[in-house]
Amino acid sequence: MGISYSTAKWLAPTSFLFDFAAQQYGMFSSPNMLDVHNANLSFWSPMPYFIGGFFFPQQLFQLAWLYRLYKLDPKKPVERAELDQIVDFVPYYSLGNVCIGTWMIFWNTEQLKIANLFVIVNSLTQLYYIFAKLPPMNTKSTSSILTNIVSKTFAGIGVLDLLHNGSVAYFKDAPATMTVKVVTGLGFGVLSAASDWIFGGCMVYDLVALAAGQSGSWRNLLALYAVGAAGIVGAKNIAR
Repeated sequence: MGISYSTAKWLAPTSFLFDFAAQQYGMFSSPNMLDVHNANLSFWSPMPYFIGGFFFPQQLFQLAWLYRLYKLDPKKPVERAELDQIVDFVPYYSLGNVCIGTWMIFWNTEQLKIANLFVIVNSLTQLYYIFAKLPPMNTKSTSSILTNIVSKTFAGIGVLDLLHNGSVAYFKDAPATMTVKVVTGLGFGVLSAASDWIFGGCMVYDLVALAAGQSGSWRNLLALYAVGAAGIVGAKNIAR
């Protein structure tokens, strides 16, 4: 899935702008994305403001990452090595932005099953990249640090998107069954155990967002899962 530097230079920012424009449409159209959220709830519906609270700082990291894509000089050997790390992620990053932007169009027209297809593609793409393609983070390389942060936060919020959209597309107004509770606990437990502090932090954040969006005993259980996930991530990374 590799691409050239010249292609990466226009593809990455174009996909970012497409997604950003789609988000503005989602916020200011009628009904807007929040209206659709409130009309379609299920057992994996998060508190919507947690999603906005996540994307604002995450987009700042994206801008820093995009800045380095333009700033680094591929003709200089040292900078070329830094640039290669960024360019390698561009196809996955751009596909994700296109999927998220297109999702917004179908979400706001309440075509939730179609919207969910774009969520599945994005979330699985980002998870594949961080677990199968992303090199270990080099803390001496700014490009490596930014690529790890951007890719892992994309994948982290992608897990929440996958749960949220799948549940409202196929199980609107459904309560959390025992199967849902067990799958949620096991799924987040496994992902937390396989995570570093960046992706693991996202798993904790996802669970807190879900707990804030639910009520009753299900909310309490999700909050307990969040504490457990934080303990797993913390213990693993301290040991490392």
